Amino acid sequence: MDPKQIPLRDLHLPEAIGWWPLAPGWWFVIALTLIALGYLLHLYVQHRARGAARRHALRQLDALTAEFEQHGNAVAFSSSLSELLRRTMLAYAPRNDVAGLTGEDWLQWLDRDLDQPRFQGETGRKLLELPYRRPDDDLSALDLVDVVAAVRQRLATPVGGQR
Repeated sequence: MDPKQIPLRDLHLPEAIGWWPLAPGWWFVIALTLIALGYLLHLYVQHRARGAARRHALRQLDALTAEFEQHGNAVAFSSSLSELLRRTMLAYAPRNDVAGLTGEDWLQWLDRDLDQPRFQGETGRKLLELPYRRPDDDLSALDLVDVVAAVRQRLATPVGGQR
């Protein structure tokens, strides 16, 4: 028989293996990745929630400082600083620990977790006394620079090792 007359065809290779449907191992990897991303998102949301009071307090301190630079009333400013500090510390720590503290006990509590004590010296005395001074007393802005720095440090430092 003549080879040209034999009905032969070219070789047919199988089609390439498709990527769909995915193998069970890939579904497992996808599920594991989604679970890990969900967990990381949960940790991020918790971290943001813990720092919300701190960020809000620092923004309010900046607003109070800007307002003081406009009106220059040191008594009202120091009163607002004291109030902001008290409200923020109530958000940081249990109410039973903070709410009843006054005077030296309050200043000693404020120095908790700070690198160096800021409130048990002259700065703390100013924080306690300035809100009760007469508004017409001559108080320079320099008297409040160290108080604002101490309050800023206290607001920025978490209480009790929280992060």
